[in-house]
Amino acid sequence: PSVTSSEEQTEGQRSTLECSTPYFCPRGDATLRWEGYDPLVSQVSSHVQLDTSGVSHQVTLTSSFTWKDHSKKLLCVVSDGAKRASAEVVLRVRHAPKDTQVSLSPSSGNIGVGDTVTLSCDVGSSHPPVSGYHWYKDGVAVGTEWVLALQGVRREDHGQYHCEAQNALGTGVSPPVTLRVFSAEISASPAAEVLEGTATTLSCDVPGREGHPEELTYTWFKNSAWLKEGPAHTLLFPAVAAGDAGYYSCQVTNSQGSDTAQAISLSVTCECHQLLPHGAPQTPQNPGNPPQKFMAKPLPEHLRGRWGGGGHPPATLAIDRDGTLLATSGAQAALDQRLGVAASRNSLRLEIRDAGPRDSGKYGCTASNVHGNASATKVLVTRAAGLLIQPSAEVTEGTAVTLTCVGTGDTEEEPLYIWYRNGRRLQESSFPTLEFPSVRGDDAGAFQCQVGSRNSSDTSEAVPLRVLYAPRQPVLSSFLQSQGGRLGIIQCSVESDPESNLTLWRGEDAIACTQGCPQATSPRVRVTTSYNSLKVEIRDVVVEDEGIYVCQARNSQGSASATVDFKA
Repeated sequence: PSVTSSEEQTEGQRSTLECSTPYFCPRGDATLRWEGYDPLVSQVSSHVQLDTSGVSHQVTLTSSFTWKDHSKKLLCVVSDGAKRASAEVVLRVRHAPKDTQVSLSPSSGNIGVGDTVTLSCDVGSSHPPVSGYHWYKDGVAVGTEWVLALQGVRREDHGQYHCEAQNALGTGVSPPVTLRVFSAEISASPAAEVLEGTATTLSCDVPGREGHPEELTYTWFKNSAWLKEGPAHTLLFPAVAAGDAGYYSCQVTNSQGSDTAQAISLSVTCECHQLLPHGAPQTPQNPGNPPQKFMAKPLPEHLRGRWGGGGHPPATLAIDRDGTLLATSGAQAALDQRLGVAASRNSLRLEIRDAGPRDSGKYGCTASNVHGNASATKVLVTRAAGLLIQPSAEVTEGTAVTLTCVGTGDTEEEPLYIWYRNGRRLQESSFPTLEFPSVRGDDAGAFQCQVGSRNSSDTSEAVPLRVLYAPRQPVLSSFLQSQGGRLGIIQCSVESDPESNLTLWRGEDAIACTQGCPQATSPRVRVTTSYNSLKVEIRDVVVEDEGIYVCQARNSQGSASATVDFKA
């Protein structure tokens, strides 16, 4: 049989396909028919010609096709008993982008501040192909690429994202996808500095807390000491007191991990009498003096070794560790060469050089004068684990890199090492090294190691590894918008470290670049640049704007390029 049909069909419109043979057997068992169509939306008619002008048998199929029929095969079959012959038609159904979806990477685990996130606008089917993309965050336009890359995610990036894919027949819109940035932050209401007796609330929040898909657990700390834990994200002080002053932090935990907020300083202003050591008179020596205003305010982290107090006459201060005297305000030198001592009126500062696990312990400060004495204690825990990157924390791609967990001390049993990158677990082993025989750009990140035994564990500080690499293959796209005039858009983006200089060429002419080239001279051309991205808009497109455009990306590590054929 032979088949006649149009080259393409359009979704929603009726199309006609004809199948014919140059013969007909009125008394035989030969049949001519269509196979593979949907009978609910189709009509089939048959026509036989038997006259002096010729002989033919024709079967006509009239149907309405959808995008799901695109690339589907229909068969025209002629058969006579067991004998069979057929001809096929592959449907080419023109339709707007369908089954548009957003793919989020990484698709699992918590996304924290500083992570890299990519959102891809995936289209199930489009004919003709997609000519342009548009991204929206909470309804506001944020991009025009197939992939929306967020490098160094911020709390503000939390929100609902959707994309639109366009071709000549219409637009496909994806369902919204929520990007959840798991980042804890503390706020104080009415303020972080309040009068004594004020009702005060500390709130620990992650973006989108109220709509979070799972229950969160909040652990509160005051001056690094555990305070409380539970589902409540607030810490309430119905009438705040001077003793409530301090550094507060919270840790938010879900099934994927946890994040700890930066500590906030709660300061309490009070109207009170002159402060004296415990046991001293609670009223001034001179009853005629008016009450004085004092601020109950915590010391910054870098001054945590500094102790001070009030009182008259001035107090004598002493610092000890686990009962062993280390420094006094009356001594001119410390008892240990690694210790530095600085003293002033009612203040004593102790500095420990080359601090290590041996310096951990319970430190106490005692203040005394002729009226009495007072004391305070604090537990100091120094990290036993450290992380060393060799040959350097900044290397070029392809270098052999070794990360070593060091300074863990001697243990009676074999320790277990757990490695993390950007807060996510990588692997665990009994070896203190993590090796990259040929490191890649994707391996870069902030690394930590945790060393543990049956009775204890310790985690190193996060150490960043930067991998310098040449530009990857640029992503170069172009499309034409007809709304409000003919607007041509050519966009180029690339992945690299350090940042690449992107240049858009047409022949030997540099149309635009991201660094070090003059601005476009034509009033019809508008150039927008961002990190590793170049966008060129051409208004009132004419035929002369057509042609091959080349995007070249170059940095200190190398170069790469891509081409696109822009048609007006």
